[in-house]
Amino acid sequence: MFIRNESFYSFRHNYKVVTALIAIHLLLFLWMNFFPGGNFIRFYGIGFNPLIAEGELWRLVTPIFMHVTLQHVLFNSFSLVLFGPALEKMLGPVKFFVGYVLFGIIANIATFYIGGLEYPPHLGASGAIFGLFGLYLYMTINRKDLIDQANSQIVITILIIGLIMTFLNPNINIFAHLFGLIAGAALAPLFLIGAKPYYYTPTRHVHDQGEVTFNPNRWKRRRFNQKTIGKVLWLIFGFLVLVGLLVRFL
Repeated sequence: MFIRNESFYSFRHNYKVVTALIAIHLLLFLWMNFFPGGNFIRFYGIGFNPLIAEGELWRLVTPIFMHVTLQHVLFNSFSLVLFGPALEKMLGPVKFFVGYVLFGIIANIATFYIGGLEYPPHLGASGAIFGLFGLYLYMTINRKDLIDQANSQIVITILIIGLIMTFLNPNINIFAHLFGLIAGAALAPLFLIGAKPYYYTPTRHVHDQGEVTFNPNRWKRRRFNQKTIGKVLWLIFGFLVLVGLLVRFL
């Protein structure tokens, strides 16, 4: 579910919503930092509780797609590449997109009500991404027919690390992370209606002759051994630690 072997061409054809979200992240990041009008986009798009209280409700939505620092946009985009494709196939593109945006909105609403008017400006897709983790967490606990044990271990490990980093790193919107996670888990029964395991989901696969292809049925035919699982977990753990250190000290 979480190992990507596709080419870029195959990936963007098979996972259109994930690709579009990552493109929006990168385009807005470049626009805000390097092109004319970037300050306008940042000023009118960033989440800011006093202005939300005055009626600028779009600020509950726009921060989901905005990032200021390179580390932030790369971390959230990389998370989408790893954890978004399986859910897009399992839920369908429309339900996946609706869930992603809804989890982000709920995270920003929680930031508004709990953080109060003194809470600093905030932005980023982390609340929505933690909502995706909430879906995976619910599957791990209550829908074991949708996720195997190896991938459940990966989900729990990454989620624990993510929660630890949430409280250790400064300038993290703790409310968005926690309530995005809660929203994903709480709404999972609705979003998972009709969902099928990832290896049962037909995948439109476009590839060139001779290209190394991605076979979604490989999860059904064989399981990871413990050594492979360990390598995957340590690789992701190392990446998260590195990003956490960069975010904290740069």
